[in-house]
Amino acid sequence: MKYETVIGLEVHAQLLTSSKMFCGCRADYADSLPNTHVCPVCLGMPGVLPTINGQAVEYTVMTALALDCTIAGCSKFDRKNYPYPDLMKGYQISQYDVPLSHHGWLEIEIDNKKKGIGITRVHLEEDVAKLLDRTDPSGETYSLVDANRAGVPLMEIVSEPDLSSPDEARLYLMRLHSLLRYLGVSTGNMEEGSFRCDANISLRSISRQSGGEGDYRLSTIDYPRVEVKNMNSFKSVYLALKYEEDRQRKVLEEGGSLVQETRGWDDDKEVTVAQRSKEYAHDYRYFPEPDLPPLILSSEWVEGIRARLPELPVARRDRFMVQYGLSGYDADLLTSARDFADYFESCLKTSQESRVKSLESPSLPHRTLDSRLQTPDSRLRGRAKAVANWMLGEYLRLLNLEGIGISESKITPQHLAGMLDAIEQGILSTTLAKQVFEEMFHSGRQSDQIVAEKGLTLISGTEEIAAVIDQVLRENARAVADFRGGKEQALKFLVGQVMKATKGRVKPDIVAGLIKEKLCTLL
Repeated sequence: MKYETVIGLEVHAQLLTSSKMFCGCRADYADSLPNTHVCPVCLGMPGVLPTINGQAVEYTVMTALALDCTIAGCSKFDRKNYPYPDLMKGYQISQYDVPLSHHGWLEIEIDNKKKGIGITRVHLEEDVAKLLDRTDPSGETYSLVDANRAGVPLMEIVSEPDLSSPDEARLYLMRLHSLLRYLGVSTGNMEEGSFRCDANISLRSISRQSGGEGDYRLSTIDYPRVEVKNMNSFKSVYLALKYEEDRQRKVLEEGGSLVQETRGWDDDKEVTVAQRSKEYAHDYRYFPEPDLPPLILSSEWVEGIRARLPELPVARRDRFMVQYGLSGYDADLLTSARDFADYFESCLKTSQESRVKSLESPSLPHRTLDSRLQTPDSRLRGRAKAVANWMLGEYLRLLNLEGIGISESKITPQHLAGMLDAIEQGILSTTLAKQVFEEMFHSGRQSDQIVAEKGLTLISGTEEIAAVIDQVLRENARAVADFRGGKEQALKFLVGQVMKATKGRVKPDIVAGLIKEKLCTLL
C-alpha cells in the first residue's frame, strides 16, 4: 500500500484599508488599547446597517486578477452563523456560493520543476474579535474580548487540494505572501495575525489490483481530511503538516481509523491536538445577507484594475535573470519583497547615470582600462552581480542584526552605487569597502566622506607597497622557504600578512604579483 499526501490551504489576509469592512472605524488596531476602535456596527448591536468598503473590494479583485482568477460580474455577501465568544452578533458576514472570484492558479517551483496550484476562490469577509486568555491569582482561567479586530476586512484565498507535501505547502505560502506584499494589499505580518493559514490534509492510498491477463489498474481510497489551525509562521505550517502527515500514516499502518476533525497546532510541543469534529457548510446555515445589496462589478472597472497591476514577483524574477544575468537563486531572493527589488533596480539606475557622467568628464586617475573596454551589456551585468552580492551578503546581515527592513535603512541606493563606483575606480578595495559600508549603515553618510575622514584609500604607490612586502618577507622566512618549496598556501599567508600590515589598503592580486616577482628575482 502506498500513501499520497493531499493538502489544501485556506489563507486569510487582513487588507490594508484605513477603515473596517462594514463601518467607518479605523482598521489599524494593532497598537491601540482594547475596545477603542469600535462602534455599534462592529459590536453587532441590534438595528445597525453595514456598508461595503469599496477599497477592500478593489484590493480583493486586484489579488484575484494577479492569481489569474475569473472575476464575477455579480456577487453577494452571506451570513455565516455560528456561536463563539469572539463573534458578538452570532454571525460573520462572508461570501458563500457566489464569491467575488474563482478558478485561478499560482505557480511554485520545487526541485527545479514548476507546478501550478489551483485557486478555488478569492472572496471577502470580515475578521472577528480577539480573545485574550488570562489567569487570576487563584489559578482560575478566563478570557477577555478585544473587539478592535472585529470587522477588519479579511480576504480569504482558498487553494485546490493540489499540494502534495509540507514542502510544497510552505513554498506556496511564501509565494502568496510575497505576491500580496507586492500588490500592497496586506502587510502580511504573521505575528500580528494579518496573514493566517488553515490547512486541510488527508492521505490517499493507492494499491495495484490485477485485472487479469497481466493488466493492473489503480485502486484509490481517500481518507477523511483533517483541518489544522493555530499556525503563525511558515515554519509552523511546515512542522504541523509534517507531524499530521506522519500521524495519519501511523494510524493507518497500525490498522486504525481516521476521523474528519479540526486539530490545533501546539507550537511548544510540536504536536497537533484534537479540538472538535469538522464542520460542514450546512452547519453554518448560510443565507444571503439581507442588509447588503448584490455587488455588481463592471468589466470596465475590472480592466482598469488589471491595467494598474505592478510587475509580479515571478515575472520580475525571470526578467532579472534574462536582463541582468543573475542566477535563479539570486533573482529569487532579490524579488522576494517589492522594496528589496525596487532598491536593487534603483541602485543600478543610479550606477548607469553616474557612469555616463564620468565618461563625459576627464578620466579619473584610478579608472582602469578594462572598465573602458567593457560593452554596455557586460558592464550592466557586472554591476548587477556586484549589487546583488552586497545586498544579499553584508547588507542583509546588517539588516537582520538591526531587525529592520531595507526601506528603513540609512543606506540609499545612491550610497551603495557611490561605494561600488569607488571600488571599480580603484579607490577602495573590497576589504576596505566592508568597513566603509558598515559605517554608512550606522551613520547614513556617503562613502567618499568616510574614506576622506578615515584615510581608507588604496595605496597606489608600488614603492610603498614594496617596502611593506620586504618587511613581511624578512619577518616570515619560514613561509618564504615553503613557497620556494612549491607550497602555494604559503603565498596566501604572505599576502594576508601584507594586507594586515596595510590594514587592507592594497589589492590582494597586486600584492600576490609583487611577492612572486620579488621572490623570483631573489632566486
